[in-house]
Amino acid sequence: MPAVACLIADPDRSPLDGRLVEEAEKALRGKQHWLGEAAAAEIATEELEPGETKARLEPLLGGLAVDLAVLSPQHRRKRLLVSDMDSTIITIECIDELADFAGIKPQIAEVTRRAMNGELDFEAALRERVALLAGLPQRAIAAVIEERLRLMPGARTLVRTMRAHGACTALVSGGFTAFTRHVQRLCGFDVEQANELEIADDRLTGRLIGEVHGSAAKLATLCSLRDRLGLADAETMAVGDGANDLPMIRAAGLGVAYHAHPRVRAQAPVRIDHGDLTALLYLQGYRRDEFVTG
Repeated sequence: MPAVACLIADPDRSPLDGRLVEEAEKALRGKQHWLGEAAAAEIATEELEPGETKARLEPLLGGLAVDLAVLSPQHRRKRLLVSDMDSTIITIECIDELADFAGIKPQIAEVTRRAMNGELDFEAALRERVALLAGLPQRAIAAVIEERLRLMPGARTLVRTMRAHGACTALVSGGFTAFTRHVQRLCGFDVEQANELEIADDRLTGRLIGEVHGSAAKLATLCSLRDRLGLADAETMAVGDGANDLPMIRAAGLGVAYHAHPRVRAQAPVRIDHGDLTALLYLQGYRRDEFVTG
């Protein structure tokens, strides 16, 4: 069965070495093709199974800051992207930053970390953290957006490039709509979904409106959009960093753990530990000159 091995690096911190790519080409008896100078190359092989392909390349990588993914050449360019938000599309965990304004960030951040690593029940942990924010002025939400919310490198390029090539893009979060709606506008996502904080008298009540949108809701969104668009599983991609992202990551044609928590990295089909979000374009075979930036 033919396979494509993608080697991806951060060109600013640890450029992809041409000699490494040549060694990988020889090991696979394949053909190299550069997707982005110093950032990404792929090697196609007709002779090796994916498992053997990976086994031959891993010893070459050693401790190098290079991401490796072995993929099927079929349906490389996905027609649906479903992405987590916090610590995936943006650099922060919004609930932790709200907690900072309430003076309890260390307490809440530790619960967030454990929940994202799958050590705690997501819904119970979320309700517990939201309850601790009771009384926080609503203006803290705007302050987090204005002062702390930053897009992950490559986020806008990822979304705009996929949309320019006909893909549907969805932002799904276990966080809050006040932030997903802002990020949707920044990046151009077609769809957004998150939890809604209850607010009364310009202050957070410590409760959510409606049911918690967690892992089941993320998976349901992936499946619903896939079916609505008439897509095969192989035409879908999901990306996230937390344990509540694992069901959709496993269900997608290309499931990616992005700079993820240890348990997520261990269970995801593909992991990106070093590259930025444009790595998801390289995984699909996009060349750097095809990216839609700005």
